[in-house]
Amino acid sequence: MTDSTPPQDTPSENAVTEDAPSEQSQPQDVSALLTDLAKQQNLPLALFAAIASCVIGGLLWAVITVITEYQIGFMAVGVGFLVGYAVRTFGKGITPTFGYIGAIFALVGCLLGNLFTQVGFIGAEYDASYIDILLNMDMELMKTIYTETFSPIDLLFYGIAIFQGYKISFRQLDDEQLSTLGNA
Repeated sequence: MTDSTPPQDTPSENAVTEDAPSEQSQPQDVSALLTDLAKQQNLPLALFAAIASCVIGGLLWAVITVITEYQIGFMAVGVGFLVGYAVRTFGKGITPTFGYIGAIFALVGCLLGNLFTQVGFIGAEYDASYIDILLNMDMELMKTIYTETFSPIDLLFYGIAIFQGYKISFRQLDDEQLSTLGNA
């Protein structure tokens, strides 16, 4: 005997209900989000921000050190933060390139901070213009300044600055963007 009852619609494990988003739409949402974020990246502006912020950070480092006559290693951390923040704000980067820019220019900012500090001390001692000292400085004098003022602890602070410059350089995603990525 055959059953003439029509089959009932029972949800199967593979069925997609109208209330739940399909698993296939999730990767498309993530892909669309990542594409949109990648389009918003601005590498030239990130480079400009990195250069400007490392010079500003180096100058602030020098001013504080010359005024206090005390070398504060945490200034390197501040330079790393400043550079990373500038790269993130203006570059809006999500790719590792932006982190590398932040790391490199954080180190450059630290090196400039040390150089500008010594220029400040030389200028104060000889009552000379800082600009004149910088313009008349050659590579041999810079090498001498770096070798005579180097301390092993500088490596620790430079390393922290590089890490901060890298880590902070990436764009921060808002809650909606994070939930889209989290649901993937």
